[in-house]
Amino acid sequence: MTATKLTMAQALNTALRDAMTADESVVVFGEDVGPLGGVFRVTDGLTETFGEQRCFDTPLAESGIAGLAIGMAMNGFRPVIEMQFDAFAYPAFEQITSHLAKMANRTRGRVRLPVVVRVPYAGGIGGVEHHCDSSEAYYAHTPGLTVVAPATNADAYGLLRAAIEHPDPVIFLEPKRHYFTREEVDTATPVPPIGQAVVRREGRDATLVAYGPSVPVALAAAELAATEGRDLGVVDLRSIVPFDEETVLAQVRRTGRAVVVAEAQGFASVASEIAARIGERCFHHLEAPVRRVTGFDIPYPPPKLERHHLPSPDRILDAVDALQWDET
Repeated sequence: MTATKLTMAQALNTALRDAMTADESVVVFGEDVGPLGGVFRVTDGLTETFGEQRCFDTPLAESGIAGLAIGMAMNGFRPVIEMQFDAFAYPAFEQITSHLAKMANRTRGRVRLPVVVRVPYAGGIGGVEHHCDSSEAYYAHTPGLTVVAPATNADAYGLLRAAIEHPDPVIFLEPKRHYFTREEVDTATPVPPIGQAVVRREGRDATLVAYGPSVPVALAAAELAATEGRDLGVVDLRSIVPFDEETVLAQVRRTGRAVVVAEAQGFASVASEIAARIGERCFHHLEAPVRRVTGFDIPYPPPKLERHHLPSPDRILDAVDALQWDET
């Protein structure tokens, strides 16, 4: 397939199709992922192409979905399961954290579970609670889970292929607000390795660190800052666990200033961990304290208030201004 314009949903669908074609052990299941093609149509046409044995609907029982995936993975399959919405995964949390994440350690590596848990994730769609959570910290805090959050359609394709081939469980966080954003995707491009961040924009004045749905917001802030004569770099983590500390720290040491951007609540968050690591390892390079721009420490607000809750370019630039103020 040559480079073509795809939505993120189409890029993910293509990744699933290519993986299922390449490996008959790959199976896809979850709520409404079969003939309907999923709420966001990510699995559209897979049942028609591969049959109900390989792409099928399940009951509305997330714990059962995760438990089934564990059992199938123990018997030679590579399940890709969908949680439909971020907070719908909470009933499956015990299966994911107590068994999926720990089985390899529990068996001293004799039992590996190559399961991908796809999670339509985060806000920006005018949804209500249980449909717009940013739940990455729960998974990142659980040893044994790899946590991936693509920001571009090309990475959505490449990282999902890498996640399916991974020998251990992967939580795959899909920014649902970007499902229908169209970008160029070349499936012939080598798959980006899990755990390798990318510098989306070089900068000399400060470094913005983001992942998933916050990356386009950070890039928009950098573009706006450029009109004001300020040069901001942007690092896209691509995966939260493993964390590419080397790339992040190298950029921050160059600029001496950092702002971490994420939609999730700020307290006890992934953004907190990143800020702490930068503070510990870049202390003598920092010209100002590390700042965070996150969602507020509240349950997800109703749609009318969503735009106030989510990080915005203006909020990011306010944090950058605070870095300058700290400098003086």
